Amino acid sequence: MNGKIPMVKERNQSLKKVFEGFVTYQRAMNRADKTISSYESCYKLFAEFYGEDNLCSDITEQTIIDYLIYLKDNHSHLSSKSVETYLRGLRAIIYYFAKNHYVEPFHIALPKAEKPIKETYTAGEMQRLIAKPTLQASCSFSQLRDWAMVCFLLATGVRLSSLINIKIEDLFFESQEIIIRKTKNRKQQPLPMSFELEAVLREYLQYRQGAGEEVLFCNAYGKPLTEDSMKTLVCKYNRSRGVEKTSIHLFRHTFAKNYIMNGGDPHSLKRLLGHSTLTMVDEYVQLYGGDLKRSYDKYNVFDQVRQAEEEAKGERILMLKKKK
Repeated sequence: MNGKIPMVKERNQSLKKVFEGFVTYQRAMNRADKTISSYESCYKLFAEFYGEDNLCSDITEQTIIDYLIYLKDNHSHLSSKSVETYLRGLRAIIYYFAKNHYVEPFHIALPKAEKPIKETYTAGEMQRLIAKPTLQASCSFSQLRDWAMVCFLLATGVRLSSLINIKIEDLFFESQEIIIRKTKNRKQQPLPMSFELEAVLREYLQYRQGAGEEVLFCNAYGKPLTEDSMKTLVCKYNRSRGVEKTSIHLFRHTFAKNYIMNGGDPHSLKRLLGHSTLTMVDEYVQLYGGDLKRSYDKYNVFDQVRQAEEEAKGERILMLKKKK
């Protein structure tokens, strides 16, 4: 005995009651509303199977196995990736239960999910999207704003939740830097500003005007855009440029893919995307294996040396012909 009195939890608590405590804890830890909402979705599906009024202490490893079978039989529309996502969230919830002695600790293994190739914008589609609108009397503020937004997304790969919260004062043209203050992990994130993006933003701001504390991308009345309204605007913009893909998140995938394809290192990409680990970056590398093969064929040292030899041989033959 070390003299400490062990803390005893009331184990005869319903699943609903203990989950309410979990949500309260997440809010106290200042978790993002989206994160809490995702936990609530994971809980809702599990509660459908287990029952909210049943004792939390009765949850075991077998319960999780039965739950996976239940999802397969009753929610066959869910992809393997969706099932993995739901179970990942539930695992965090149950590990909290175990840490606080509401259930006996046990390991929850995630089922292997198929990794679909993440769709991206093609080079042709990107060219159409970033083509500068003609600045005539007929060019509206919204057209210039939507063009600047799409250029910003392609140049930075930021999340939608970050994009709508960027303020004019977050742009530092002298140091060519952008400060992303609204991030998933709640840590401010500096991003480099390319010369091309700087030119776009300077031109846009000539029309945007506004004070430093105002959002960068606003509606026609200078008010902040919502996530839904920005999705709608980008959707209409893409289609007006003849691009049927309309997902804002595809810009993030496209940024990551092209960064990898152009020789960017994974650690730098992790920082640019704001990820805490290399897990997602590794997934990008695996998903674009075919593209990496084409990049390898083009840039590997052996082929470069062989190509240089062939070019030198051709030059020697040409010189001999000229002498003759």
